[in-house]
Amino acid sequence: MRMTAPVRFRDVTLGYDRHPAVHHLSGEISSGALVAVVGPNGAGKSTLLRGIAGILKPLAGSIETGGLDLRDIAYLPQTVDVDRSFPISVYDFVGTGLWRRVGLLGGMGKAVRDRIAQALAAVGLNGFENRAIGTLSGGQMQRMLFARVLLQDARLIVLDEPFNAIDAKTSADLVALLRRWHAEKRTVLAALHDMDLVRANFPETMLLARGPVAWGLTSDVLNVENLAEARRMCEAFDDSAAACAVDDLPSQAA
Repeated sequence: MRMTAPVRFRDVTLGYDRHPAVHHLSGEISSGALVAVVGPNGAGKSTLLRGIAGILKPLAGSIETGGLDLRDIAYLPQTVDVDRSFPISVYDFVGTGLWRRVGLLGGMGKAVRDRIAQALAAVGLNGFENRAIGTLSGGQMQRMLFARVLLQDARLIVLDEPFNAIDAKTSADLVALLRRWHAEKRTVLAALHDMDLVRANFPETMLLARGPVAWGLTSDVLNVENLAEARRMCEAFDDSAAACAVDDLPSQAA
């Protein structure tokens, strides 16, 4: 696998219906980095990840992913964004991770079936192949989503709250996958709210509050002053505001 190119933010603003949720973000995520994206509720974490994954186009500025196409970017949504009532089996859902590479009608030859089976085994879902996704527990649902990401074999991996509402065993197993991807020099970004998990497993952290508060080594970013500033900045933003100029932003932490 080739090295992942850096991800660059060039004064990017992201939002919906011209209402910005992430303002004027600039900077670069190094190739092969393992980065936590943290911040209060409403800080713009999910919006930023959707922008990186190409699901949401910027209102202003740009996000550069080093020329990666969509096949090279894997996105794991929050489980609440998955329609659990859709009549699809675990096996077929995980198999959708190959659609961009083999096509919707690309067939399910032995090599493809083997890859799906290996991905399910890697996340501990052997025996769940024929289960409807709506019957899964929260932890099983997360394992299934991780299996689909595994199958995509992407160079840039974007995870939105991947450890929500799961048990400790599932969390430990999925953290092990993160470490594996990091060791393989893939670039991994994960939106998270568990600061202990971030401190224990993520070398780098981006603290958002609609705008950037701090970004760098996790030990430097996650201090009392920065977290308090993030809360203050989120509370100061007007959700009904239109796209803003840089001067409209609250002051940011150094």
